[in-house]
Formats: sequence, structure tokens, C-alpha cells
Amino acid sequence: MDAEKNQGGASPQATPVQITMNINHQYIKDLSFEVPNGAKTFEVMQNSKPDISINLDAQVTMINEAANLYEVALRIKAECKIGETTGFIAELTYAGIFTVGAPKEHLHPILMIECPRMIFPFARNVLADVTRDGGFPPIMLGPVDFAGLYQARIQELAKQQGAAGKA
Repeated sequence: MDAEKNQGGASPQATPVQITMNINHQYIKDLSFEVPNGAKTFEVMQNSKPDISINLDAQVTMINEAANLYEVALRIKAECKIGETTGFIAELTYAGIFTVGAPKEHLHPILMIECPRMIFPFARNVLADVTRDGGFPPIMLGPVDFAGLYQARIQELAKQQGAAGKA
């Protein structure tokens, strides 16, 4: 008797998971660009190379649970330093409204990985345009590993919960 066959003679089949995901709308939720030191910034840039730091975070807000409607927001902060001088600070919150139908165990990863991945190219474009229009070279963000960020966040939460349990 073949080991792969069950009692009915057919191979066991896994039930496929039904997942639906639609982006209904996307928009700039908040945008700020400032050059706090004005003209001094461009004078200092003549002789020094800027140091640019980028912070990125994704947040999810349930809009309507019955309709499976969620807002997923990417928060990006770019800060340019030239020595001790702040060149610019750009803060962008770019959001999308998603309808996501998925089993509960798949919902959080979809909202934190796939939804941000869908809106990221648009947020990247807004940030590049704003920094260029602000008088600086455009910030061209490379691809982001949202799955890696999600895993790091899960591991950090597990460590925090472990530390809280020991205290």
C-alpha cells in the first residue's frame, strides 16, 4: 500500500487560505519639511558632506472591523546634519485605506508587511520630491524589507514581554 494515500485512496490536500486585499485610497496624512538654519545650511554644505538619517515605521488603525477596513500608515523621518548644523528635517506620514479579508492568524502580517509594501513607492516619491523641491538632492530610499522589519518588531516585543515577566 502506498504510504502517501489516505484511507480513501486520494492524497491529503491542504485547504487553501482565502485572502483578499484591496487598496481603496491612499493619501498624504501629514507632511512637514523644514530648514531650521535657512541660508546658513547651504553655506555649511559647501565644505562638508551631509549625514542623513532615515527612520521608518508602519502603523495600523482599524477603521471598521465589520467591513475589514484598515488604515495603514508609513511614517518616515529624514534628518540631514552637516556637522553640528541641521540641514533639514522631513517628516512624512503616508497612508492607505485597505480592505483585507484574511483568517485572523494571517491578518497582522498582511497589514504590517504587504500593505506597507504596496504604498511605499508612493511615499518614497513624495519624500524625494519634497527634499528636491526644498533645495537639496532628492532622498532616494532603497527597497525596504518589511518582512524583516516585522520579524524584528515581533522579536523585540517577545524580549520586552520576557523581561516584564521576570520583573
